[in-house]
Amino acid sequence: MTASRFASRVVAPGFPAILLAALSLPAAHASCGSAFCTLNTDWETHGVWTESGWRGDLRYEYIKQDQPRNGTDRIAIGQIVRDHDEVSTINRNLLASLSYAWSPTIGLSISLPMIERDHHHLHNDNGIKTDERWNFRQPGDARAVAHFALSDGAADTDAAYGLVFGLKLPTGRHDVANAEGEVAERTLQPGTGTTDAIAGAYWRRDLAGSASSVFTQMTVQAPLNARDDYRPGKTLAWDIGYRYQLSDKVRLSAQLNYSAKGRDSGFAAEPVDSGSRNVSLSPGFNVSLTRDVQAYAYVQLPLYQNVNGVQLTADRSIVGGVSVRF
Repeated sequence: MTASRFASRVVAPGFPAILLAALSLPAAHASCGSAFCTLNTDWETHGVWTESGWRGDLRYEYIKQDQPRNGTDRIAIGQIVRDHDEVSTINRNLLASLSYAWSPTIGLSISLPMIERDHHHLHNDNGIKTDERWNFRQPGDARAVAHFALSDGAADTDAAYGLVFGLKLPTGRHDVANAEGEVAERTLQPGTGTTDAIAGAYWRRDLAGSASSVFTQMTVQAPLNARDDYRPGKTLAWDIGYRYQLSDKVRLSAQLNYSAKGRDSGFAAEPVDSGSRNVSLSPGFNVSLTRDVQAYAYVQLPLYQNVNGVQLTADRSIVGGVSVRF
Protein backbone atom coordinates (compact mmCIF):
# COMPACT_ATOMS: atom_id res chain seq x y z
CA MET A 1 0.00 0.00 0.00
CA THR A 2 1.38 3.43 -0.90
CA ALA A 3 1.88 6.24 1.59
CA SER A 4 -0.95 8.29 0.04
CA ARG A 5 -3.37 5.41 0.40
CA PHE A 6 -2.32 5.00 4.00
CA ALA A 7 -3.23 8.64 4.56
CA SER A 8 -6.66 8.39 3.00
CA ARG A 9 -8.52 7.29 6.14
CA VAL A 10 -8.19 7.95 9.85
CA VAL A 11 -9.47 5.92 12.80
CA ALA A 12 -8.95 5.53 16.53
CA PRO A 13 -5.35 5.76 17.71
CA GLY A 14 -3.59 2.67 18.93
CA PHE A 15 -2.57 2.36 22.55
CA PRO A 16 1.00 3.60 22.53
CA ALA A 17 -0.04 7.01 21.31
CA ILE A 18 -2.82 7.10 23.81
CA LEU A 19 -0.44 6.21 26.55
CA LEU A 20 1.96 8.90 25.51
CA ALA A 21 -0.78 11.37 24.83
CA ALA A 22 -2.54 10.50 28.02
CA LEU A 23 0.47 10.72 30.24
CA SER A 24 1.98 13.38 28.05
CA LEU A 25 4.95 11.76 29.50
CA PRO A 26 7.96 13.90 29.97
CA ALA A 27 9.60 10.59 30.54
CA ALA A 28 7.83 11.48 33.72
CA HIS A 29 10.97 12.49 35.51
CA ALA A 30 9.78 12.51 39.10
CA SER A 31 12.15 12.83 42.02
CA CYS A 32 12.19 9.06 42.36
CA GLY A 33 12.62 8.50 38.65
CA SER A 34 9.31 6.88 37.71
CA ALA A 35 9.13 7.00 33.93
CA PHE A 36 7.46 6.19 30.65
CA CYS A 37 8.92 6.96 27.25
CA THR A 38 7.62 10.00 25.35
CA LEU A 39 7.95 8.19 22.02
CA ASN A 40 4.94 8.51 19.69
CA THR A 41 3.89 5.19 18.20
CA ASP A 42 0.39 6.16 17.11
CA TRP A 43 0.19 4.36 13.78
CA GLU A 44 -2.82 6.41 12.63
CA THR A 45 -0.91 9.63 13.22
CA HIS A 46 2.01 8.10 11.32
CA GLY A 47 -0.29 6.94 8.50
CA VAL A 48 0.66 3.27 8.68
CA TRP A 49 -2.61 1.59 9.68
CA THR A 50 -5.85 3.49 9.10
CA GLU A 51 -8.46 0.77 8.57
CA SER A 52 -11.58 0.39 10.71
CA GLY A 53 -12.04 -2.51 13.11
CA TRP A 54 -10.16 -4.01 16.05
CA ARG A 55 -6.51 -3.50 16.87
CA GLY A 56 -4.27 -4.62 19.72
CA ASP A 57 -0.83 -3.43 20.72
CA LEU A 58 1.77 -4.75 23.17
CA ARG A 59 4.75 -2.53 23.86
CA TYR A 60 7.78 -2.97 26.13
CA GLU A 61 9.93 -0.14 27.50
CA TYR A 62 13.24 -0.24 29.34
CA ILE A 63 14.35 2.96 31.07
CA LYS A 64 17.32 2.97 33.44
CA GLN A 65 17.48 6.25 35.34
CA ASP A 66 20.75 6.41 37.22
CA GLN A 67 21.93 9.98 36.63
CA PRO A 68 20.92 12.57 39.27
CA ARG A 69 20.35 15.99 37.72
CA ASN A 70 19.74 19.52 38.95
CA GLY A 71 18.42 21.87 36.29
CA THR A 72 20.43 20.93 33.20
CA ASP A 73 23.49 19.79 35.18
CA ARG A 74 24.54 16.26 36.00
CA ILE A 75 25.38 16.00 39.69
CA ALA A 76 26.85 13.35 42.00
CA ILE A 77 24.67 11.28 44.32
CA GLY A 78 24.10 13.37 47.45
CA GLN A 79 25.78 16.48 46.01
CA ILE A 80 22.68 18.53 46.86
CA VAL A 81 21.40 17.70 50.33
CA ARG A 82 17.95 16.16 50.60
CA ASP A 83 16.31 13.90 53.20
CA HIS A 84 17.21 11.09 50.81
CA ASP A 85 19.74 10.80 47.97
CA GLU A 86 18.37 9.37 44.72
CA VAL A 87 20.54 6.55 43.34
CA SER A 88 18.65 4.76 40.56
CA THR A 89 15.30 3.63 39.21
CA ILE A 90 14.94 0.88 36.60
CA ASN A 91 11.59 0.93 34.82
CA ARG A 92 10.34 -2.01 32.79
CA ASN A 93 6.92 -1.13 31.42
CA LEU A 94 4.59 -3.43 29.49
CA LEU A 95 1.85 -1.42 27.83
CA ALA A 96 -1.23 -3.20 26.45
CA SER A 97 -4.22 -1.80 24.56
CA LEU A 98 -7.33 -2.71 22.66
CA SER A 99 -8.82 -0.28 20.14
CA TYR A 100 -11.94 -0.32 18.00
CA ALA A 101 -13.06 2.07 15.24
CA TRP A 102 -16.73 2.11 14.31
CA SER A 103 -16.06 4.30 11.27
CA PRO A 104 -13.20 6.20 9.67
CA THR A 105 -14.01 9.13 11.98
CA ILE A 106 -14.86 7.70 15.43
CA GLY A 107 -13.04 5.18 17.60
CA LEU A 108 -12.23 4.25 21.19
CA SER A 109 -9.14 2.78 22.83
CA ILE A 110 -8.77 1.21 26.29
CA SER A 111 -5.27 0.78 27.68
CA LEU A 112 -3.49 -0.48 30.78
CA PRO A 113 0.22 -0.47 31.71
CA MET A 114 1.94 -3.11 33.81
CA ILE A 115 4.81 -1.44 35.66
CA GLU A 116 7.88 -3.15 37.05
CA ARG A 117 9.98 -0.70 39.04
CA ASP A 118 13.21 -1.15 40.98
CA HIS A 119 14.11 1.96 42.98
CA HIS A 120 17.09 2.65 45.25
CA HIS A 121 17.88 5.69 47.38
CA LEU A 122 19.88 6.53 50.50
CA HIS A 123 17.90 7.87 53.44
CA ASN A 124 19.68 10.59 55.45
CA ASP A 125 19.13 10.61 59.20
CA ASN A 126 21.44 12.86 61.23
CA GLY A 127 24.39 12.09 58.98
CA ILE A 128 23.67 8.35 58.81
CA LYS A 129 22.81 7.03 55.35
CA THR A 130 20.57 3.98 55.08
CA ASP A 131 19.79 1.96 51.95
CA GLU A 132 16.09 1.95 51.04
CA ARG A 133 14.73 -0.04 48.11
CA TRP A 134 11.42 -0.74 46.42
CA ASN A 135 10.88 -3.47 43.87
CA PHE A 136 7.35 -4.09 42.64
CA ARG A 137 5.27 -5.15 39.66
CA GLN A 138 1.84 -3.55 39.57
CA PRO A 139 -0.80 -2.45 37.06
CA GLY A 140 -0.86 1.30 36.51
CA ASP A 141 -3.64 3.72 35.65
CA ALA A 142 -6.04 2.71 32.88
CA ARG A 143 -7.01 5.06 30.08
CA ALA A 144 -10.05 5.42 27.87
CA VAL A 145 -9.59 7.73 24.89
CA ALA A 146 -12.00 8.59 22.08
CA HIS A 147 -10.75 9.63 18.66
CA PHE A 148 -12.49 12.00 16.25
CA ALA A 149 -11.12 12.48 12.74
CA LEU A 150 -11.79 15.88 11.20
CA SER A 151 -10.64 14.71 7.77
CA ASP A 152 -11.99 11.70 5.88
CA GLY A 153 -9.45 11.72 3.06
CA ALA A 154 -12.05 12.36 0.38
CA ALA A 155 -11.00 15.95 -0.30
CA ASP A 156 -7.29 15.51 0.28
CA THR A 157 -5.74 12.07 0.20
CA ASP A 158 -2.34 13.41 1.19
CA ALA A 159 -3.27 14.84 4.61
CA ALA A 160 -5.18 13.85 7.72
CA TYR A 161 -5.94 15.54 11.05
CA GLY A 162 -8.09 14.99 14.10
CA LEU A 163 -8.65 15.26 17.84
CA VAL A 164 -8.47 12.94 20.85
CA PHE A 165 -10.30 13.26 24.18
CA GLY A 166 -10.35 10.97 27.17
CA LEU A 167 -9.67 10.17 30.78
CA LYS A 168 -6.91 8.62 32.83
CA LEU A 169 -8.55 6.58 35.57
CA PRO A 170 -7.23 5.94 39.12
CA THR A 171 -6.89 2.16 38.77
CA GLY A 172 -3.24 1.89 39.84
CA ARG A 173 -2.26 1.64 43.50
CA HIS A 174 -0.74 4.66 45.22
CA ASP A 175 0.14 2.98 48.53
CA VAL A 176 2.76 0.37 47.54
CA ALA A 177 5.28 -0.33 50.33
CA ASN A 178 8.62 -2.15 50.43
CA ALA A 179 9.55 -5.23 52.48
CA GLU A 180 10.09 -3.04 55.56
CA GLY A 181 6.59 -1.58 55.27
CA GLU A 182 7.79 1.84 54.09
CA VAL A 183 5.29 3.34 51.65
CA ALA A 184 6.96 4.67 48.51
CA GLU A 185 6.77 8.33 47.58
CA ARG A 186 3.80 9.27 45.44
CA THR A 187 5.96 9.94 42.39
CA LEU A 188 7.24 6.37 42.56
CA GLN A 189 3.80 4.75 42.86
CA PRO A 190 2.25 2.91 39.89
CA GLY A 191 -0.84 5.15 40.09
CA THR A 192 -1.46 8.80 40.91
CA GLY A 193 -4.83 8.20 42.58
CA THR A 194 -6.38 10.96 40.44
CA THR A 195 -8.69 11.17 37.46
CA ASP A 196 -7.10 13.21 34.68
CA ALA A 197 -8.56 14.82 31.57
CA ILE A 198 -6.79 14.18 28.24
CA ALA A 199 -7.01 16.31 25.09
CA GLY A 200 -4.92 16.39 21.95
CA ALA A 201 -4.70 17.01 18.22
CA TYR A 202 -2.63 15.60 15.36
CA TRP A 203 -1.79 16.38 11.73
CA ARG A 204 -0.07 14.28 9.06
CA ARG A 205 0.89 14.87 5.44
CA ASP A 206 2.55 12.83 2.72
CA LEU A 207 5.38 14.60 0.92
CA ALA A 208 4.64 14.88 -2.79
CA GLY A 209 6.84 12.89 -5.11
CA SER A 210 8.48 10.85 -2.35
CA ALA A 211 7.92 7.79 -0.19
CA SER A 212 7.99 9.85 2.98
CA SER A 213 5.61 11.70 5.29
CA VAL A 214 5.65 14.07 8.25
CA PHE A 215 3.42 14.29 11.29
CA THR A 216 2.94 16.24 14.48
CA GLN A 217 0.86 15.57 17.57
CA MET A 218 0.28 17.65 20.69
CA THR A 219 -1.50 16.48 23.84
CA VAL A 220 -2.17 17.82 27.31
CA GLN A 221 -3.21 16.11 30.53
CA ALA A 222 -4.55 17.78 33.66
CA PRO A 223 -5.78 16.24 36.93
CA LEU A 224 -9.44 16.84 37.76
CA ASN A 225 -9.02 16.16 41.46
CA ALA A 226 -6.53 15.46 44.25
CA ARG A 227 -6.15 12.21 46.18
CA ASP A 228 -4.83 11.96 49.74
CA ASP A 229 -3.52 15.52 49.48
CA TYR A 230 -1.62 14.89 46.24
CA ARG A 231 -2.19 16.42 42.81
CA PRO A 232 0.21 15.65 39.93
CA GLY A 233 1.38 18.50 37.73
CA LYS A 234 -0.17 19.22 34.35
CA THR A 235 1.71 17.74 31.41
CA LEU A 236 2.26 18.64 27.77
CA ALA A 237 3.73 16.52 24.97
CA TRP A 238 4.56 17.65 21.44
CA ASP A 239 5.93 15.22 18.84
CA ILE A 240 7.26 16.01 15.37
CA GLY A 241 8.13 13.04 13.18
CA TYR A 242 9.42 12.02 9.74
CA ARG A 243 8.85 8.62 8.13
CA TYR A 244 10.42 7.06 5.05
CA GLN A 245 9.03 4.02 3.24
CA LEU A 246 12.24 2.07 2.62
CA SER A 247 10.40 -0.91 1.09
CA ASP A 248 6.97 -2.53 1.07
CA LYS A 249 7.67 -3.95 4.51
CA VAL A 250 10.17 -1.62 6.18
CA ARG A 251 9.67 2.00 7.28
CA LEU A 252 12.31 4.20 8.90
CA SER A 253 11.38 6.93 11.34
CA ALA A 254 12.86 9.79 13.31
CA GLN A 255 11.09 11.94 15.90
CA LEU A 256 11.69 14.98 18.06
CA ASN A 257 9.76 14.60 21.32
CA TYR A 258 9.20 17.61 23.58
CA SER A 259 7.60 17.22 26.98
CA ALA A 260 6.93 19.47 29.93
CA LYS A 261 5.50 18.63 33.35
CA GLY A 262 4.40 21.10 36.00
CA ARG A 263 5.21 20.78 39.69
CA ASP A 264 3.15 18.39 41.81
CA SER A 265 1.21 19.94 44.68
CA GLY A 266 -0.23 18.94 48.05
CA PHE A 267 1.15 17.78 51.38
CA ALA A 268 2.09 14.35 49.95
CA ALA A 269 3.88 15.92 46.96
CA GLU A 270 7.46 17.07 46.48
CA PRO A 271 6.97 20.32 44.55
CA VAL A 272 10.64 21.32 44.84
CA ASP A 273 11.77 18.08 43.17
CA SER A 274 9.04 17.64 40.56
CA GLY A 275 8.43 19.09 37.12
CA SER A 276 10.69 19.00 34.07
CA ARG A 277 11.23 20.00 30.45
CA ASN A 278 12.78 17.54 27.99
CA VAL A 279 13.62 17.20 24.30
CA SER A 280 14.55 13.80 22.84
CA LEU A 281 15.52 12.35 19.47
CA SER A 282 13.93 8.97 18.71
CA PRO A 283 15.13 7.03 15.64
CA GLY A 284 13.59 3.67 14.85
CA PHE A 285 11.92 1.39 12.32
CA ASN A 286 8.75 -0.64 11.66
CA VAL A 287 8.57 -3.99 9.92
CA SER A 288 5.38 -5.51 8.49
CA LEU A 289 5.60 -9.20 9.39
CA THR A 290 2.27 -9.87 7.67
CA ARG A 291 -0.52 -7.64 6.40
CA ASP A 292 -2.01 -7.55 9.91
CA VAL A 293 1.07 -7.78 12.13
CA GLN A 294 3.78 -5.18 12.52
CA ALA A 295 6.80 -5.05 14.82
CA TYR A 296 8.69 -1.92 15.79
CA ALA A 297 11.79 -0.84 17.70
CA TYR A 298 13.08 2.58 18.75
CA VAL A 299 15.73 4.15 20.92
CA GLN A 300 15.09 7.48 22.62
CA LEU A 301 18.10 9.74 23.18
CA PRO A 302 17.85 12.91 25.30
CA LEU A 303 18.98 16.15 23.67
CA TYR A 304 17.92 18.48 26.49
CA GLN A 305 16.94 17.72 30.09
CA ASN A 306 15.98 20.41 32.59
CA VAL A 307 14.50 19.31 35.91
CA ASN A 308 13.36 21.12 39.01
CA GLY A 309 15.31 20.30 42.15
CA VAL A 310 17.07 16.93 42.12
CA GLN A 311 15.71 14.17 39.89
CA LEU A 312 16.91 11.00 38.21
CA THR A 313 17.31 10.97 34.42
CA ALA A 314 18.22 8.38 31.79
CA ASP A 315 20.88 8.47 29.07
CA ARG A 316 18.64 6.46 26.74
CA SER A 317 15.41 4.47 26.62
CA ILE A 318 14.56 1.42 24.52
CA VAL A 319 11.13 0.59 23.10
CA GLY A 320 9.92 -2.47 21.19
CA GLY A 321 6.51 -3.88 20.42
CA VAL A 322 4.00 -5.61 18.19
CA SER A 323 0.71 -4.31 16.76
CA VAL A 324 -1.99 -6.63 15.41
CA ARG A 325 -5.18 -6.04 13.41
CA PHE A 326 -7.97 -8.59 13.73
